[in-house]
Amino acid sequence: MAGHDDSGASEKKSSEATNDVPTFHAENMQNNMKVIFYSRTFMSIIGGVIAGILGFTGLMGFILYFLVMAITSVGLTAKAGFSIHSYFDCWNRIVLDGFLGGLMSFVLFWTFAYDMVHIF
Repeated sequence: MAGHDDSGASEKKSSEATNDVPTFHAENMQNNMKVIFYSRTFMSIIGGVIAGILGFTGLMGFILYFLVMAITSVGLTAKAGFSIHSYFDCWNRIVLDGFLGGLMSFVLFWTFAYDMVHIF
């Protein structure tokens, strides 16, 4: 993941007090958001296949989805070295962004794997 611009670190203390807001490169932020999107999509597909193979139906499958997304959030936070503000402008980006985005992929692969294993 790409971090924020730390070029202001060599300036004097007086200018640091007025420039407390970190600056982020737009390209780095876009790349970081792509990484989150692709990671959540991939994990939702894997979670859907696992839920289908294990034969989860109804609420248990959705509980597995939210569990997989929570584990993905912890994994992405660990990948960022638990310093979220070095790579994102707020913690919501890594924890909540795209949380429901992979739900359709999860359901698609969940039903596909369930049908392949348990029906056919």
